[in-house]
Amino acid sequence: MNALELIKQQHEEVAGLFKKYEKLAEHADAERQELFEQIADRLGAHAKIEEDYFYPALKKEDTEDDLREAVEEHLSVKRLIADLLEMDASDEEFDAKMKVLQEQVEHHVEEEEGDLFKAARKLLSKDQLDDLGIQLEEEYDTLMEGEPRNDVPAETEHAAPI
Repeated sequence: MNALELIKQQHEEVAGLFKKYEKLAEHADAERQELFEQIADRLGAHAKIEEDYFYPALKKEDTEDDLREAVEEHLSVKRLIADLLEMDASDEEFDAKMKVLQEQVEHHVEEEEGDLFKAARKLLSKDQLDDLGIQLEEEYDTLMEGEPRNDVPAETEHAAPI
């Protein structure tokens, strides 16, 4: 699977988890906590592979502004995840923070799948996208063997370098 297909698949997986979260009963705290952890793990691993591999592959003078914005959006998402990690699903602010997290992720996905995917198609050949996809998938799978959400709080001081 090429890099763009993989990233899109990961976006769709997280969107599906957010939809499940929205449908939970008000006092289903254990289920809400579990879904948050699944979302946070996926977002933590996803941001890491984009920052380490995908974004550097796209770094050119005319993509730099979009990439800076993307890592700032990642930072905002990481800060919300870090806040949520310190809360219980029963906290009254938990759902509100989850909703803001969902909205920020949706905004980021929309821009990434538009601007950055277009840039990737221009800058990288089919073979390069395929090779990058393999690298992204291997790294993501390795990260998901642990609990990547627990690495997120250490990544909230400033945006990742591009």
